[in-house]
Amino acid sequence: MYRIKPFGTMDGQDVPVIELTDGICAVELIPYGAAVRSIRVPDRGGKLTDICLGYDDLDSYRTLDACLGGTIGRCANRIGGARFAIGGTEYRVTANEGANCLHGGAEGFHKKLWAYACAEHSVTFTYDSPDGEEGFPGNLHVEVTYTLENSALTIGYRAVTDRDTVVNLTNHAYFNLAGHDCGRVDDHVLTVRADRYTPAGLGNIPTGELASVAGTPLDFRTPTELGSRLADPFLDSGRGYDHNFALNGGEAPAAELWCPRTGIALEMATSLEGMQLYTAGWLTERRGKGGAVYGPTHAVCMETQHFPDAVNHENFPTPILRAGEPYRERTAYRFFTR
Repeated sequence: MYRIKPFGTMDGQDVPVIELTDGICAVELIPYGAAVRSIRVPDRGGKLTDICLGYDDLDSYRTLDACLGGTIGRCANRIGGARFAIGGTEYRVTANEGANCLHGGAEGFHKKLWAYACAEHSVTFTYDSPDGEEGFPGNLHVEVTYTLENSALTIGYRAVTDRDTVVNLTNHAYFNLAGHDCGRVDDHVLTVRADRYTPAGLGNIPTGELASVAGTPLDFRTPTELGSRLADPFLDSGRGYDHNFALNGGEAPAAELWCPRTGIALEMATSLEGMQLYTAGWLTERRGKGGAVYGPTHAVCMETQHFPDAVNHENFPTPILRAGEPYRERTAYRFFTR
């Protein structure tokens, strides 16, 4: 079931919180950014625990960085040099992270007010991105549907364009399975079913190589506590993980995260070939829900995606969406305890 509660106003329009419940879990969504604001699941003792970082007011979503819970597009992650070519035509998109384009540009989809429609167990958000927005070609119609059933949150992505373009959609939920206000995630235990990752150079732009995780801090093929790895010099100056995994595919789930403090765990399954593991190393200190203080390494993001800068690497699966063809992808999070 769902219910709608006031949250704020933008450009004279009401922006509500839409709450989905399935009798066990509850998820709050907002049309600004088609974002996940909270996820409440029972811990091993049955206590409902909010495991998703978020804000108490619309203005924080509008003015602060970090994309908390937002839908990311038109192209998630990075495009090197903020340029790409399709069919011999070069396009220059907004460079908003040095020389590169990050998460769709200066005002990506997480900064847009989406239309919405509610059903018994789901909410569908829609947005029409005009030709040339942030430099991307084509009029793009996007739909993101959140469904909560049987302790699982499923995110379905659909899109169609009238010109060949780049599309790579993800969700930027920040998970802390001890509770959104419980600080560092060092004790979280992670498993990722990926034998390879995409090494990156300057600006975190992939080199085009697919390298083995064996012998590196990126080997999560067996359950591993994050705190034993976060300070490894292999990672970025002690800021933890911001790396793309090439998921093995053909297996469900693709990843699992577990917190021994609460017993809360999640399994992630996806139709996409990549997952950016981000442990919030660049998250600056800020106030979140209920006055909680959020900061570096206070969350784990598991951003399913096409590989970063894939449009500029012919050996990567393509993120190009052809005119008139459907874009359909799916990511699901199942919550449980142990």
